[in-house]
Amino acid sequence: MTEPWIPGEAAGDTRRHAPATLRNRMAIADVLREILPFSGTVLEVASGSGEHVAYLAEEFPALEWQPSDPDPAARVSIAAWCDGIINVAPPLDLDAGAAGWTVERAEAVLCINMVHISAWSATLGLLAGAARVLGSGAPLILYGPFLQTDVPTAPSNIAFDESLRARDPRWGLRQVESIVQVAAGHDLVQDRLIEMPANNLMLVFRRT
Repeated sequence: MTEPWIPGEAAGDTRRHAPATLRNRMAIADVLREILPFSGTVLEVASGSGEHVAYLAEEFPALEWQPSDPDPAARVSIAAWCDGIINVAPPLDLDAGAAGWTVERAEAVLCINMVHISAWSATLGLLAGAARVLGSGAPLILYGPFLQTDVPTAPSNIAFDESLRARDPRWGLRQVESIVQVAAGHDLVQDRLIEMPANNLMLVFRRT
């Protein structure tokens, strides 16, 4: 998976920067206040630059945050962004599509902007893995652009989908209904669908 990261400005700065983070992190945090548990571990899958987990860890200091990413350079960036934040664990080498994860238990699983910039197999692995690590009633939270049957798609999302598929034919916006169907097969039931700014959605599933 590749992202249009902006490298750190200073020499030796290992932090990557994703411009979308500054635009969406407050809106994401506001919704998460209604969804996340009061305590426990939140596993973030595909943490990318690490900017989201650094921000959210400070917004939710009672939670323990476990970032992860399969990209070594991303893990270096995550560690740099989270340096000194005491409720963030060192980032794990975790591939969402892998048959086994290095995490055995979490009170919530969060995945921001991965589903559309990865192969469908990564989403299948994410759903299966979340079902393994979550207890009954615990949430799996997905954020990003999605398609919905019988709901008009914003022109900007159509153009974005085309650009993604041009970069990699395995990528592209996914149908909410397809994700819901696969999730149900892993005992993950859709709890909420929340419209977010910039034509994004937040999908919340609960482990039965």
